Amino acid sequence: MDALNRSSATIRIFGDSLDPDEISRILGCKPTEAHVKGQIRYKSTVYKTGGWLLEATAQEPCDLDRQVAELFSRVKKDVAAWAGLSQEYEIDLCCGIFMEETSEDIAISADTMKLLSERGIKLEICIYAPTPDVRLDDPCPCKSGKIYGECCAPKPKG
Repeated sequence: MDALNRSSATIRIFGDSLDPDEISRILGCKPTEAHVKGQIRYKSTVYKTGGWLLEATAQEPCDLDRQVAELFSRVKKDVAAWAGLSQEYEIDLCCGIFMEETSEDIAISADTMKLLSERGIKLEICIYAPTPDVRLDDPCPCKSGKIYGECCAPKPKG
């Protein structure tokens, strides 16, 4: 069977008292996106909690192991620091899997699972079936608060 069409991977850290600058200092990396609790977001809604997000480069075809390796090459490898963060905040690795067909396979290596486990990071996988009826200016089906064209829509090649 062919590899999945496309994947995304994001380290996400959430917490009411989260200070994005402090998380960046601890991890030695600036986030792709960050916010504090109460900050205004898309269409005048308010973030219910603070967040620090680091996105990997999208992969076509899907390669979650490569995306995880990319993410963790950008942050400190200090397992104790990660353990401290996971005691105070909710941390996950959110993976988006974008299917082109109705039945496709995915594999995640034992090394990747070990890396996540050592740091107390939950793996969350969101599977998206083909979305031919979603317009680019519609809200994204992944519920990010962004429009589909700026979030999960396939990017033009080239």
